[in-house]
Amino acid sequence: MNPDDPRARRTRARLREAALTLAADADPGTLGVAAIARTAGVNRATVYAHYRDADELLTDAMEDALSQAARAAAVCPLDAPPDRAPAPIRDLFEHVAANAALYRKMLGPQGSPRFAARMRERMIEELTPRLTRDEGAPDPTEPPADLHAAYLAGALTGVIAHWTASASPTSAEEAANMAWMLMAGGIPSAD
Repeated sequence: MNPDDPRARRTRARLREAALTLAADADPGTLGVAAIARTAGVNRATVYAHYRDADELLTDAMEDALSQAARAAAVCPLDAPPDRAPAPIRDLFEHVAANAALYRKMLGPQGSPRFAARMRERMIEELTPRLTRDEGAPDPTEPPADLHAAYLAGALTGVIAHWTASASPTSAEEAANMAWMLMAGGIPSAD
């Protein structure tokens, strides 16, 4: 099957929409291919023609959100004051707040390990070039850029998981500010 075929793209879009609709009301770990197929109006074989399992489908459905999260983490000004989150981090937390139920489910104990891993991977991909120094030999007193990116990606994913799972979460702005304070401690100044 050609993934660029317009019919295949439409089918994948319907499957992603069905998966997100169902995931809003059920734990992603219990979301089955049969239910997704029924909601999308296709048979199970059609789902398997496009995805290995429901978890892969749901992770693909969340790819836009993952990209937004990764870009937000990567475009933050590295020298922003630690007491107020830069706009990209605030925007990220506003996005997560608007989709808190889905993030809570995807990053929670019954969620999708594939989604959490993909979220960290996307952030690492975006952050590593930003943290790579162009000048000369690497500074032995600083961690390698990919390790630093992995640290920040894991921290941000963990903060989002914890915040969305909280019984009484703070506002998106407060969560963004707290996350930034933690992240800013781990980001070298851009000098």
